[in-house]
Amino acid sequence: MKTLSAILLLFLYPAKQKNTTSTEVLQGMYKRYHNQWHKSLTFNQTTEQYKNDTLAKKATWYETIVYPDLLRIDFNKPKSDGGVIFRHDSTYVFIKNKVVRATKDENELIFFLGGMYSMSFDKVLSHFAELHYDLSKFHTSVWKGKPMFVLGAANDDEKVNQLWIDQEKQVAVRFIKYDGGTKEEGFFEQQIPLKKAWSETKCSFYVNDKILQVETYHDVVADAPVDMTIFEPALIGK
Repeated sequence: MKTLSAILLLFLYPAKQKNTTSTEVLQGMYKRYHNQWHKSLTFNQTTEQYKNDTLAKKATWYETIVYPDLLRIDFNKPKSDGGVIFRHDSTYVFIKNKVVRATKDENELIFFLGGMYSMSFDKVLSHFAELHYDLSKFHTSVWKGKPMFVLGAANDDEKVNQLWIDQEKQVAVRFIKYDGGTKEEGFFEQQIPLKKAWSETKCSFYVNDKILQVETYHDVVADAPVDMTIFEPALIGK
């Protein structure tokens, strides 16, 4: 049941605008940020990993993103001999400068959090379908006191893949995913302005409602020069 404050907010922030479907919301986001969103992002982050809701490990990761679909994570120090590369639709884990695992597994968060603005809009729509988001479903809601567009779900209680969009900033702030019978949930918060766009600086991830990981960004820089060879698995350690 919605709280009284949430009900009042629904009246204060009605689903006014012409945005009445998931596709129309995405069109508005794309119009606002296509060719405006930064092309790359670098930062380090404090990474807290949890087990049974208890902090089990804390580390510093160094991350470089080039949109639409490249991400390198170096563990513990820049240009580390251990980390992960997300490249297009594949993931490469490396330890001591050697790839120890390579899988077909994209990091879809790069897509939600900026990558979509570096591809055609038709590709954006088709990729949502590939990720099992039903864009024929849509509703509005309130989360943490702010009005939201919810893409992919007809109501708050529907157990389907869904992406929550801050109506004012037009950025993703929450996803819920039910693929494979497991509930995955992520929050993207504490956005800071970067040129004509934004970056979240705190991410929290849950599996079956238990906290898994919290990430806090530091030293966030947009559009810094990037050595593209860092995303080449064959060049790790060279």
